[in-house]
Amino acid sequence: MEKAGYKVLEYNVYSRVGEIDIVAMDGMYLVFVEVKYRKDNKCGDPLEAITQSKRRTISNCALSYLKKHRLWDVPIRFDVVGILGDEITLVKNAFEYCGRSM
Repeated sequence: MEKAGYKVLEYNVYSRVGEIDIVAMDGMYLVFVEVKYRKDNKCGDPLEAITQSKRRTISNCALSYLKKHRLWDVPIRFDVVGILGDEITLVKNAFEYCGRSM
């Protein structure tokens, strides 16, 4: 993530509703990053594992993070990193917030 220009703030952020793998800054954006790894494609592409339910959980975790740190005026984004063997794919702005009302 740092090679891609992100400033990593925290790893493995837990809340009552779930976990966010990475919280980072990318320019002016506070970015919540989900990382999915697959050794090979026997179980499919790792990016396919980001279901609607997973997006909702990540969104709700992000809301908890924003509340805890009182970061209401910071623009946010949800990125996904898929790792398939040695190949790394970064998808910026992979999905929109889909949790509870902000």
